[in-house]
Amino acid sequence: MRILADENFPFSARLEDRILVTFDKDFAGLVFASSHNRAPGILLFRIPMVTPTDLAAKDLATLSSRTDWSGHFSVIEEDRIRMIPLPK
Repeated sequence: MRILADENFPFSARLEDRILVTFDKDFAGLVFASSHNRAPGILLFRIPMVTPTDLAAKDLATLSSRTDWSGHFSVIEEDRIRMIPLPK
């Protein structure tokens, strides 16, 4: 699995077949309103900001906990993961 961490919605994520990881809450509206520049999968982290080391550990643990990120808009919260299929 290839991952791209970015706060914007880059066209290159789709071209490079990367899962997009973001903290930007506006992505949900953008993703479902437009069919352009869609990444294969999007992970929106909605967790409290902690130290960079703790954040990296949480991100890695979450990413490695599943293999079905592609094709979904996933919202990662402190105590749950919500996955919504991306429009085709």
